[in-house]
This record gives sequence, C-alpha cells and structure tokens, in this order.
Amino acid sequence: MKKLSEIVDYYYGELAPTIKELDKKRDEVKRKTLSYFLVVAFFITLGTLFVLKSSTNPQYGMTAMVYGMLLVGAYGVIMGFLSKDYVKEFKNKVIAPLIRYIDPNLQYDPNRYIPKALFERSGIVRERIDYYSGNDYVHGAIEGVEIVFSDIVAERRTQDSEGNEERETVFEGVLLRAEFPKRFLHTTFVLPDSAEKHFGSYLGNILQSHNSYGKLIKMDNPKFEKEFVVYGQDSVETHYILTQSMMERILEFRKKVGHSVALSFVGGEMFLAVHYNKDTLEPSIFGSLLDYKIAKEYIETLYYALGIVEELKLNQKLWSKR
Repeated sequence: MKKLSEIVDYYYGELAPTIKELDKKRDEVKRKTLSYFLVVAFFITLGTLFVLKSSTNPQYGMTAMVYGMLLVGAYGVIMGFLSKDYVKEFKNKVIAPLIRYIDPNLQYDPNRYIPKALFERSGIVRERIDYYSGNDYVHGAIEGVEIVFSDIVAERRTQDSEGNEERETVFEGVLLRAEFPKRFLHTTFVLPDSAEKHFGSYLGNILQSHNSYGKLIKMDNPKFEKEFVVYGQDSVETHYILTQSMMERILEFRKKVGHSVALSFVGGEMFLAVHYNKDTLEPSIFGSLLDYKIAKEYIETLYYALGIVEELKLNQKLWSKR
C-alpha cells in the first residue's frame, strides 16, 4: 500500500486541477445556502412572532423550542438540497481516485454500505437498532486479505417525557470487516476501557464484570489495560489472539486515528469499529478543499482505515485455519 506522504502528494499533484474546480463549486454552494437560509429564517421569524401575538396565552418556552427546530430543519433541508450534486461530484472525482491510487484492487461505491446483518454479527454494539444506514462502501483485497468497510449510522427509537419519538445514535463511524487468518471457536471483544477511566480501577473492574460480552479477561500489558477492556469465552484463545505485538499495534492504531476504537474476533473474521461520530468522507461546504487540515482529514481517514491490514499484520499468515 502507498505511504501517507505519497497519497498527500497525489492529492495536491494529480488531483489539484479537479480540487480547485470543486472548491469553486463548494464556495458557490456555501453562498447560496446562507442566502436561502436567511430568507427562510426571515419568514419563520415572522410566522413565529405572528403566532405569539395572536395567542391569548402564549407558551414562550415551547414556541422558542419549535422556532429553533424549524430553523435547524430548514437549514438542513436547504444545505442537503443545494450540496447534493457537489457531494456526488466530490466523491466521484476525489474519493474514488484516491482509493484506486492507494490500492487498485479496491472498489468504491458511495451509495452502498455494510449490511445490518454483518454489523450485528460483529457483536460490538449491543443496543437495540431501529434505524440503520450508511454510505461510502469499499471492498476488495489488500495484501491478499479480503476487506470491506463503510460509514455506518445506527440509531434506536426513544421517547421524551411527553411521549414524542426521538432518535438516539448508538454508533456513527467506520466499520471494517477483515478476513482473519484463523477460525476461532469463541468470540473475543476488545472495547474502550471507559469504566476504568471514569470510575477508577477497583470500581471499574466491578462494572466491567457485569456485561453481556462474556468473561472479563485481564491482559499482561498495563498500557493496553488502560485503554481497552477485553472480554471472551476462552482465556487461552483470547491470549493467543492478543499477543504482545498485536496489543502494541492496536494501541498504535488507536493513537493514530485519535478516536474511540473497538474490535471483535468472530469465527474467521475481525471487525474494527472506529467511533468518529460523523460521516467521515462527507465534504463540508464551509471548509476549503485546498486547506491542508481538511484535506489531511480525508486522506488520513482513508489511509488508516485501509492500512489496518498492515497495522495488525493480517497479511502475515501467522495462524492456520482450523
């Protein structure tokens, strides 16, 4: 796979004419979005003031909440409508070539996403999922290892105190599935160690022991124990998977991506979930594509997601299938 510096050079070299042209369109979309929103906001404000003035018993708190929701909703609709073509062009002319440059064996479909059944098979998220969607589907082989990943949004249905339906996000980020070079009899989970970080090691261990993932398994790596908690049905098999070198690679990957990371080893598959809490490959209309910080985020998202095979050395046939 290409080095990160090579991918950056390709972005600012081969793709430069396309990026400059797209950035002009982005600026036009931004200008139109703000202009249209100001007009719509003006009429929403007039309507709200009329309702308050006409009401014999105005509910200021409720009206303010509805007013805010209308503004947010109007902005979302306007931006989505005006930026639709720009986003499509950005993915076809920037993201797709970047992925092909990183590895020509990979295929990209901006409209597909990992099926819900595969997401559930990972077992990483145990919340009920009522709404499921995604985009930016990538599949193929890196170093002979079959992978697939995409952006995923998983939500559950909730109700507020008045019985109104709301949506709560349980996962938003990248899910990657890779063929693991060994078929295991049991399942192993590597999850962020939030309990110990929030409650301390003693109480954290108590809370960790009460879960639906299996038996708490302690690892002989203090740095890894601070970042992750491990669950499984078989301690011997879990330690066979999580060697010292494997734990170091996972720690390094977590440091590089800078977001919460979880893994599961299920049968002959490894699942990696990175909680970005946003749609990772969606271009913002407010940040220039020529800005290195913004470009760097796109490039590193692709690079680290595709580089997980090399990071975890899945291409090295260290294990044989049972």
